[in-house]
Amino acid sequence: MSTHTRPTAALAPPAAETRYEDELARGLRAADANAFAAIYRRWGPLVHTLATRSLGDTHEAEDVTQQVFLGAWRGRDGFHPERGPLGAWLVGITRRKIADALAARTRRLALVDSAARGTGPPPPDAEVPENVLDRVLLVDELSRLPRHQRDVLRLAFYEDLTQSQIAERTGMPLGTVKSHARRGLHRLRGAIEQGRARGTGP
Repeated sequence: MSTHTRPTAALAPPAAETRYEDELARGLRAADANAFAAIYRRWGPLVHTLATRSLGDTHEAEDVTQQVFLGAWRGRDGFHPERGPLGAWLVGITRRKIADALAARTRRLALVDSAARGTGPPPPDAEVPENVLDRVLLVDELSRLPRHQRDVLRLAFYEDLTQSQIAERTGMPLGTVKSHARRGLHRLRGAIEQGRARGTGP
């Protein structure tokens, strides 16, 4: 038995698989909806797993996954097979979308902090040393809020809706939306402060 064929086989994907990916790539470039659906089925789980690991929140990961494939469809003319395989191109988009989501989360944390304090938002270049801890605490505590508070804040944080838009989307009276937002923000602020205190320790 020859031992020289195993390394080559391990390094190169099967020819049939490569041809299939090439077909999907050509379908994407040609705006073939069926090919795009196959691309989503093939790489969607990978994109979602990468986003979940980085963000720690399945709902946010679902949003990022949708953004990745929407971006891939809209930017399909920017895919050039000679520069690399389709999967690597999608992973590159995923990393950019994850970075955008983390940056947006940091901005939301600053808004939560300023809203709970009743002050204006901090300068764009203001650095908060506890940002990493705050991110974890915010995601965890947001999931623990009563449903209406959680829904209102998710729409505000993740979809950037105003309170009036949230009232229109949910059918809640505007005053009720404001009440849920205020109570939810107060609870999030308290959780962040308690978490910081535990994190610093004696």
